[in-house]
Amino acid sequence: MSSRTSNNGIQIWLQRLFSALFLTGQVIVHLLQGKIHRRNTLEQMAIVGPDSLMIALVTATFVGMVFTIQVAREFLNFGAVRAIGGVLALALSRELAPVLTAVVLAARVGSAFAAEIGTMKVTEQIDALYILKSDPVDYLVIPRLIACSAMLPILTITSLVTGLIGGIFVADLFYGVSQTTFIESVQNFIQVWDLVSALIKAVIFGALIAIIGCNWGLSTTGGAKGVGESTTTAVVMSIIAIFISNFFLSWLMFQGLGRQFLN
Repeated sequence: MSSRTSNNGIQIWLQRLFSALFLTGQVIVHLLQGKIHRRNTLEQMAIVGPDSLMIALVTATFVGMVFTIQVAREFLNFGAVRAIGGVLALALSRELAPVLTAVVLAARVGSAFAAEIGTMKVTEQIDALYILKSDPVDYLVIPRLIACSAMLPILTITSLVTGLIGGIFVADLFYGVSQTTFIESVQNFIQVWDLVSALIKAVIFGALIAIIGCNWGLSTTGGAKGVGESTTTAVVMSIIAIFISNFFLSWLMFQGLGRQFLN
């Protein structure tokens, strides 16, 4: 019985994976045709962006503070005070800011997408859209995808800035590293490509969150229980997709030995 249940679970996951790929193709085709519901898009941008700003900033601030605590002591022992700010800036721009902001967005917004669209699915509101000759992809999916892909880069940059502010505070208060030294370190280490890579990652992560959340909502079955299951699995799959895609994006963007900044 347990093996049969696990096999059914795997089949459902594979079906949803293929449906997500199919939905991605539909979205690309519709975007190329210019099918964008502007009012829905603006509403979703307000939900994804401003409503998620505070939790993203709080997360980034404490991540920057904790990272500085872990790094500053060791760097002070090596006499590498001027590398503390730069290392934090590189870590935030390349990995921490885009990934953690995307995870926060997946937990907050991706779950909401799956729950909202899943509820519409089980209450036959999706069928009503077809009857009214409104395509759910145009009306529901594309506005959410545009909103996530547009707002997540902005949230990522703001998270980067607040993370650095948190790092400056800790470095100055606990380790005696002046703000001037910290900022000069950031300026010496960070490059334009580091910021561009963060924005590219954020756009891709936003698209993944929207596609997975909407797809899991559209494929919901089984009433209220199915909505709960879709919401949970959508968040889990979004986070997994973020981490997997982050590995390949980092591998493509930052190959090579890098700079020997401690010399």
